[in-house]
Amino acid sequence: MSVARKRAHHGVRYLGLGFRVVLFLALLALVRMVLRIHNDPLDGGSESSKEITFRVPKVAFLFLARSNLPLDFVWDAFFKNAESEKFSIYVHSKPGFVFDASTTKSVFFYDRQLKNSVKVIWGGSTMIEAERLLLKSALVDPANQRFVLLSDSCAPLYKFTYIYNYLMASRKSFVDIFLDKKEGRYNPKMASIITKQKWRKGSQWIALVRKHAEVVVSDKTVFRVFKKYCKRLVGTEFTRMHRIKAIFQMESGDCIPDEHYVQTLFSIKDLENEIEKRTITYTSWNQSEDSMDRKTWHPKTFSYADANSDGIKEIKSIDHVNYEMEHRTEWCKCNSSEVPCFLFARKFSRGAGMRILFDGVVGAFDSGSMRLGF
Repeated sequence: MSVARKRAHHGVRYLGLGFRVVLFLALLALVRMVLRIHNDPLDGGSESSKEITFRVPKVAFLFLARSNLPLDFVWDAFFKNAESEKFSIYVHSKPGFVFDASTTKSVFFYDRQLKNSVKVIWGGSTMIEAERLLLKSALVDPANQRFVLLSDSCAPLYKFTYIYNYLMASRKSFVDIFLDKKEGRYNPKMASIITKQKWRKGSQWIALVRKHAEVVVSDKTVFRVFKKYCKRLVGTEFTRMHRIKAIFQMESGDCIPDEHYVQTLFSIKDLENEIEKRTITYTSWNQSEDSMDRKTWHPKTFSYADANSDGIKEIKSIDHVNYEMEHRTEWCKCNSSEVPCFLFARKFSRGAGMRILFDGVVGAFDSGSMRLGF
């Protein structure tokens, strides 16, 4: 065999050996990836692929506040009884408001405010704009895998560990969603983007998996329609004339965007089968036979007396929600396991917050270090 042929023969042999090595390494990497996905308890198949890359995923607590957080002392005890690597905090407050030693009693909220906040008007599209800003900020951290929207009057009903495990055990988002055939908030001018069949309603207090948070933030079309056509009711005094005007406006399509936006968006995106159709935040609405009584438009505020151990136990024992409009009962489950419906409740006064704090609802705390400033 000539020298040239020998070199060619050895070259082909070395090339074949190199190819086999590369193929073996590629197969090894594939096997490791498959095993990692199989062993990852958070993998839900339909969620963002980023979710499998973190061994300690975080819950992002997103607070929608007017200015300060009146129940910061409750949340301070809650987060002190938590593992710091398992949560993150974001606060949307009025533009220019800063959380520091002069505005909050909890170091957990120091400098946690969004720098790009907007002025929020109740019943306006700025409410859902603020929600989207919170989600967008939280998505920057890839370790955030659950996103919980909370008001400044929300209080936790359990210790951190229970809430964390509850949220992480679910492969679905928690979104209160239903079809209200009696209300007249749908505006026919939306029809080219939002058909009446896709119009939905529900509580704005949502808890999302990362995939669904990305859907909300990436949306441009549906949000633009809401900004243009979904308006708030006007008028501050409800005399007989104002009531007539309000009824006319409701029938002509005026609405409260935060009660419709996420629900309608998920309906349009065909995501309803990927969510638990309920909220995890309890609200007790004032009751009145007069639908135009403004008191019925707002939730009841829990006082010190309301937050006694029996009252809290009653809320925590709720295991289903009735949706009369759809003749549906939503039994509260997490991955097919029966669970309590609610992890948080609103609206809590500072007195109610004090009571659940001293009752140990959120965990141990040092009463000697408290400076509530009543």
